Formats: sequence, C-alpha cells, structure tokens
Amino acid sequence: MTDLRFWAIGLGSNLGDSRSILDNAIDRLKSHPQIELIAVSSWYITAPIGPPQPDYLNGCAMIETSLAAVDLLNILHAIESEFGRVRREIWGARTLDLDLLLSDNLIINLPNLQIPHPRMLERAFVMVPLAEIAPDWVEPKSGQSIATLLNKLEYSNDKLIQNSK
Repeated sequence: MTDLRFWAIGLGSNLGDSRSILDNAIDRLKSHPQIELIAVSSWYITAPIGPPQPDYLNGCAMIETSLAAVDLLNILHAIESEFGRVRREIWGARTLDLDLLLSDNLIINLPNLQIPHPRMLERAFVMVPLAEIAPDWVEPKSGQSIATLLNKLEYSNDKLIQNSK
C-alpha cells in the first residue's frame, strides 16, 4: 500500500462553459473513493499561452490520496476525456486541462510525468491560485515556499482576474 500524499493539481478550461466544467471536474475529484479534496482556489481569468484562442479560467486544488503518481495521472486524463478533452496541439484550446503540479517533496522524471511540473514556476496562472491555497508548500527543487516563489515571479503584464469560487 502506498502512503497518503498531498498533491497540487492545476485546472484550466477555455472551451465551452469553463466555469461549469471546472466546478464539475472538482466534483469528480471529490467523488472519487480514493481522493480526498482538501482545498480549491478561486478561479482566475487568464490570457492564453500559444496559438490565438479564448482566455482561460484557471485554478488549483489540493488533494490527498494513496494513489501512485501514474495512477492519479490516468484518473486526471480520464476526467479530461469525460469533459471532451482532445489533445490536438501543444498549448491549444481545451475544454479541460488537469495537471499534476506537486506532491509533498516528491521529484519524478518520467517521459510522460514530471513532478514538480516543469513550467509551473514561470506561470502566474498556476502560482497565484496555488499560493492562495498552499502558500507555505515548499517546492522541492528550489527549497522555497510557493509564496516566496510567487513574489519572485514577474507577472504584472499578465491578465489575471480573480473570479470567485
């Protein structure tokens, strides 16, 4: 049996009724028998990265589970598929994006899974909502808290508008 671990998950949507999709994705996580939902951030309207596309609604959630990393990733991909996610192009528009960001002090380097998420520290749309729910969480590669890392991130030009829970 695997020990219980805390996980940070990034959520995003920019196709369809994004607010409803994200709320329902949270409900799916909450209803999974092996996942305990600990916290959910506010939703943030953010500018897209990549090809021209609509703005995103982004946020973060913290869960606790005994699932192995790859099993949890498979569950997230299954939830994405339930909401019509089709992987066509990198950084393209999507109905739902669920990313594993952090897990305690775990570092994983697999071809299809890297923990901590390799680009999270440069993305305000991840760091702002993550700092809202887990400011003291220490990112294992830097040894610094999420709040400290957010303070170092320059994002004043980014579109980041809080949209209540």
